[in-house]
Amino acid sequence: MPKLLDKIDSPADLKVLSLAALEELAAELRQVIINTVAVTGGHLASNLGVVELTIALHRVFDSPKDKIIWDVGHQSYVHKLLTGRKNRFDTLRQYGGISGFTCRDESRHDPFGAGHASTSISAAMGMVVARDLSGDDYDVVAVIGDGAITAGMSFEALNQAGHLGSRLIVVLNDNGMSISPTVGALAKLLSRVRLNRPLRKAERRSRKILAVLPFGTKLYNLGKFLADRAKGMFMPTPLWEALGFTYIGPIDGHSIRDLEHFLTQVKNTSTKPTLVHVVTTKGKGHSLAEDNAVYFHGVAAKNGSSSTVPTYSEVFAQTVLRLAREEPKLVVITPAMPEGNCLNIVEAEFPNRVFDVGICEQHAVTFAAGLATQGFIPVVAIYSTFLQRAFDQIIHDVCLQKLPVVFAIDRGGIVGDDGKTHQGTFDISYLSLIPDIVVAAPKDENELQHLLYTAVKSGRPMAVRYPRSPGLGVPLDDEFHEIPLGKGEVLRNGADVAIIALGASVMPALEAANQLANQGIEAAVVNARFAKPLDKTLINDLISHVKKIVTVEENVLSGGFGSSVAKLLEENGICDVLLRNIGIPDEFVEHGTQAILRAKYGLDAAGITRQVTEMLSGRKTDLLSSKKDKAKTA
Repeated sequence: MPKLLDKIDSPADLKVLSLAALEELAAELRQVIINTVAVTGGHLASNLGVVELTIALHRVFDSPKDKIIWDVGHQSYVHKLLTGRKNRFDTLRQYGGISGFTCRDESRHDPFGAGHASTSISAAMGMVVARDLSGDDYDVVAVIGDGAITAGMSFEALNQAGHLGSRLIVVLNDNGMSISPTVGALAKLLSRVRLNRPLRKAERRSRKILAVLPFGTKLYNLGKFLADRAKGMFMPTPLWEALGFTYIGPIDGHSIRDLEHFLTQVKNTSTKPTLVHVVTTKGKGHSLAEDNAVYFHGVAAKNGSSSTVPTYSEVFAQTVLRLAREEPKLVVITPAMPEGNCLNIVEAEFPNRVFDVGICEQHAVTFAAGLATQGFIPVVAIYSTFLQRAFDQIIHDVCLQKLPVVFAIDRGGIVGDDGKTHQGTFDISYLSLIPDIVVAAPKDENELQHLLYTAVKSGRPMAVRYPRSPGLGVPLDDEFHEIPLGKGEVLRNGADVAIIALGASVMPALEAANQLANQGIEAAVVNARFAKPLDKTLINDLISHVKKIVTVEENVLSGGFGSSVAKLLEENGICDVLLRNIGIPDEFVEHGTQAILRAKYGLDAAGITRQVTEMLSGRKTDLLSSKKDKAKTA
């Protein structure tokens, strides 16, 4: 462990260090992050960009009394290292280790947990009002990026903050990026400031020169008054002032001295909402990350293996590109995730038909609905965890009006190392309860392309969810074909038990059937394909001769695919069938590899085999006990 960082057990230890020592510490912190993320995976570029800012915040403010809220929380690695978690930092994003995001259960220095963007100012306002109502005296600081501040939720919070006028500090970390380069009118406005470095340097130099001249202070103040009047022509000052904020900046986000100076000034003098505009470089200190901040935003863990098989995301993008060539009315919408959804290949050929709307999931869905009213076929490419944020828009703006919007849901099911804020374990449940929507999940990448084609041709709301992983390596058909809506397929016959699996659970179910066959148990396996509508004909035919049914899904059991099968049996008055549902219990899934988590919840082949044999033998699976046993041996 580096020498200086060894001495830092809490933020209070920073306050005795000299500026030179702080700069040395910044270099050490960067190296620790680079070395650790190379092994564990994680968010690299975003954390390298906030090293000096994090040091300055913890020097000026007194955490945990003062509340420092990191928007999204993926850039909190430096914060974790400085707040007593350095000895566990090598467990970052590992099963049983520390989270890759802020987490209230992990440290009292994390006043608010977050893995989704644009929540910090709203949470900060809650703490500000709580402080004022309680008569307490502490500062509340929300650190938000220029990508996250473009979201509607951020402006809702800014609006209330300006209305109430209470003391709040918002630090705008402006690096021109979210995961991808920030888009939108506000981004263009901020870029005028970010790119005008000569002006900022000239202002600092003039202050130093005039300070030693007679009447220098008066001359500087006069010049500053005139400059401030002109600043509004190219800086966003009037915007923040109109919202009721005092604007300070732009400040060099890699100068600890400048950051401390202005943050101390705000802490000591501010009585109203203040926005501190800090300009940083994403990936600072790592040349490759600086040059390609998109690629180094998230770095995969070293696991000793690699795959040449295309990911489901890549197959999705390749399919959409082919569909776009055939269908001129097809457009693609993504909320700040073009690279994650591999849409760069579609955008390269059809730049006017791919829309990155920024971190604005609600707008993305209703924007798609508006396009659909005019005869276009919008494909909303979005991660499962982020689609949750547009639930009302799916109901009110799409399904209620029966508009043909296609939802391509990436990262469905267990995501892995990003943890409980990113697991896609709810989409089957929250989508299946909505009338007039079709919900499907492919067993492999070839079926994915056919389901996407089916969705585009369906003329109705349809969601296709697929996992975060490479495909299975199956050949891709040259021609697309439509799959009848609500029709599953029997992959294997068996008289002892029937396993009805959905999506990524189909292949483990087939493997389990092979293992069961070695025990003399013949298991039928069904690829359900559709969570909604169910293939009632297939299921009813199955239960007419197989009286033991197991459903498998990477989704919460409550309201999921298995629940729908149970409801079908109840509606048909079928009481002589033994049914077991395998899925995620009523809990949030923590971080860990997909393999570890699937084993934990009995979603791998071994887990399915175990639960089927226990059901057939009349024994009850105690998943809770097995989880505790595995936790002890992990």
